[in-house]
Amino acid sequence: MKHAIRRGVVACIAAAVVAGCATEHAAPLPTVEAVDLSRYVGTWYEIALVPNRFQAVCAADTQARYRMDGDVLRVTNRCRRADGGVEEANGVAKVVEGSGNAKLRVSFFRPFYGNYWVLALGPDYGWALVGEPGRAYGWVLSRTPVLDDAALGVALDRAAALGYDRTAFRRTPQGQPLD
Repeated sequence: MKHAIRRGVVACIAAAVVAGCATEHAAPLPTVEAVDLSRYVGTWYEIALVPNRFQAVCAADTQARYRMDGDVLRVTNRCRRADGGVEEANGVAKVVEGSGNAKLRVSFFRPFYGNYWVLALGPDYGWALVGEPGRAYGWVLSRTPVLDDAALGVALDRAAALGYDRTAFRRTPQGQPLD
């Protein structure tokens, strides 16, 4: 268990370093104007992602739950591993001042924080495109385990317009509830 945690910390640090380096050369990345956190909290299902090392253990059913705990935004990420077990990570998120709540700094291994920017929101907060300024990471999230192809296309088109490689996004299998 200690080795798994150590590998996770190393992967997180490496991801932060890579994202930081990529940010220096990338064009500015605009976010949505504002995010109503009371509408954003709840469960989100990962529909697609730009694959990354820190989620390599996840084979399917990836989801994130956000909840307010006083003035702290708590984050719980869960997914199904290839062996059928469930992986869980708990963290916190801080709103970046002056961002209209569209930019968060998220940590699963304090004191290390990573950027989590809301780049697009679907009608009624039904889906979200999330990324970071270096464009090394990106996610399409949905309030339901299935997002229709038209809405996914809109999210991926927006990602491409923001400088992401649209073809880098991979679908996340969603099938069985984790609860």
